[in-house]
Amino acid sequence: MSDDHQEIDPIRRTILTGAAVTASAVALGVTRASAQTSQTGDATPAPGRRMLGGLEVSELGLGVQNMHRTFHTIVPERADMITLIRTAFDEGVTFFDCAEVYGPFECERILGEAIADFRDEIQITTKFGFDVDPETGAWGGGVISDPARIRLAVDGSLQRLGTDRVDLLYQHRVDPNVPIEDVAGTVADLMDEGKVLHWGLSEMGPNTLRRAHEVLPVSAVQNEYSMLYRGPEAEILPICEELGIGVVPFAPLGYGFMTGAIDMETSFAPADFRANTTRMDPENREANLALVTLARDWAERKEATPGQIALAWLMAQGTSVVPIPGTTQLPHLRDNIGAAQVSFTAEELAELTAALDAIEVRGERAPSIVMDWNGTEAPDV
Repeated sequence: MSDDHQEIDPIRRTILTGAAVTASAVALGVTRASAQTSQTGDATPAPGRRMLGGLEVSELGLGVQNMHRTFHTIVPERADMITLIRTAFDEGVTFFDCAEVYGPFECERILGEAIADFRDEIQITTKFGFDVDPETGAWGGGVISDPARIRLAVDGSLQRLGTDRVDLLYQHRVDPNVPIEDVAGTVADLMDEGKVLHWGLSEMGPNTLRRAHEVLPVSAVQNEYSMLYRGPEAEILPICEELGIGVVPFAPLGYGFMTGAIDMETSFAPADFRANTTRMDPENREANLALVTLARDWAERKEATPGQIALAWLMAQGTSVVPIPGTTQLPHLRDNIGAAQVSFTAEELAELTAALDAIEVRGERAPSIVMDWNGTEAPDV
């Protein structure tokens, strides 16, 4: 999912150029091995790369959710988005995150066009699970994961992405009416057909994750996770560590909040997702800005930017944690990639985490309808 910065940023981001960009590309593993998939999670990744179960990916990914329309309701130029994706690849990013519901459909088409010349050198993820009409793209307002719809969704995604397989396929949200065993069985069939190489779940309940993994080993879990929202640390991260499942944080910059681009003067367009989250309400935002102050302090210590500190802290949470910040702007892309060069000693990480622990984040992270989909447990067989 996307995590773009504000269009007007009061603190201009440092743009990596020349040798710094080259260093970032090396840090992200710009030399791409042809063998990117292992059947087990015990493979050793190349320098600057990480394992999600048996799938090797770049240390940072790129979310393309907002490439059809930004949070601020601006429609980016399609050619610019294709250039941005190709630039990300040139600078070492090989892990690209999408979903049928993004657009709907349009972001998959943009991604497919952008990566056509280097498809075999990257890893694509997409997702099924929202009630998106396979023909029209109209959204029915809920979630759906019956086997027939999963197949339709995957076939549509493959066509739009211009590929014959999805490297990592997620169930976007759990369907409370379909046992996860049925979902896993359908994905297993798609794997047998070569259409899917690995699979994962997003924002599922912990018991559903264990049941899914027992039927068909899960390579990755994609959940919101950032300095602003640390909910997965309670149950999901320990399960992932126990079972060898990778963690892919979406909104790793708190939808732009941790970059310092949002302050008490910021206003949101009515259709902006963030306008409908109570953690952005003025009384809560004022308290939550303590996180940004902390990131800025560390940015000065590390000669980095606040956003880079936020991403580097996430990557320091485990060797199988791969954030997927989204952006529609090249300077922000390069700023995000630069996070791979920021590191913490064990003592520094403990100090920073203790400071985060002392800050109480106020407000909900999503509108009520979205919150109702998060943490859902699938029904029994």
